[in-house]
Amino acid sequence: MSQIVNLKIKKNKIGKVIAVMSGKGGVGKSTVTSLVATTLRNAGHKVGILDADITGPSIPKLFGVNKEKVFQTDQGLTTVETATGIKVMSLNLLLENEDDPVIWRGPILGSTVKQFYEDVVWGELDFLIVDLPPGTSDVTLTVMEQFNVDGIVVVSTPQDLVRIIVNKSIHMANRMNTPILGLVENMSYFTCDKCDEKHYLFGESRTREVLDLHGIKLIAEMPIDKNLTALSDEGKIELYPKMNLDFKDTFEKNLLDEVNRRILK
Repeated sequence: MSQIVNLKIKKNKIGKVIAVMSGKGGVGKSTVTSLVATTLRNAGHKVGILDADITGPSIPKLFGVNKEKVFQTDQGLTTVETATGIKVMSLNLLLENEDDPVIWRGPILGSTVKQFYEDVVWGELDFLIVDLPPGTSDVTLTVMEQFNVDGIVVVSTPQDLVRIIVNKSIHMANRMNTPILGLVENMSYFTCDKCDEKHYLFGESRTREVLDLHGIKLIAEMPIDKNLTALSDEGKIELYPKMNLDFKDTFEKNLLDEVNRRILK
């Protein structure tokens, strides 16, 4: 793995930081991170993604840059750019083999994420999107304490158990005095190709009850969509908003409304 030199990049100008959080794994957090970044980029902003999910980085694969490598310069560590110009930093871009496991203890993970924020040549960004690891432990705490996070997007699925997990994420954000922009409920339903009806595999969602209790906005209900799966596997997730216009319109409108109201006010 390439060496990370401890530098403070004076030329970096990072405007706002948005963290994407989930209380548990397997809910599509990295997918939502990618769509948040793509939406902001499509709105004309300069965007970067810091992949803080060190032990399970997915961002490079989703954007099709997983075969590229970052390298050290006298100014700091470089990023790679996606097809639409989103800057990405992920540990997988430093590994010789992207399948190599990262077997590190918590303090090392937190230190690495901090270096990705301070010692990478991000340049000038309007938004830095941080893909947090699942849960509310070391790395998440490091980001919340030291990155000056301006807003959080929470990701969940419809199962009843998720109410407890979502509440944990909400309570952590509140304790850190960080506003929650809203929640994205992934795998909410799928639309049948033959009958064109929506089917809710997990039954009636309880997410809205939790959000209403805390006064938090539901940004979107994300469907189970084979097109999204295919594009993710192909590293072309940036194309998805053009393929599901119903979801795109809801997701983009609600996300941008909350960003403008809560962050850019």
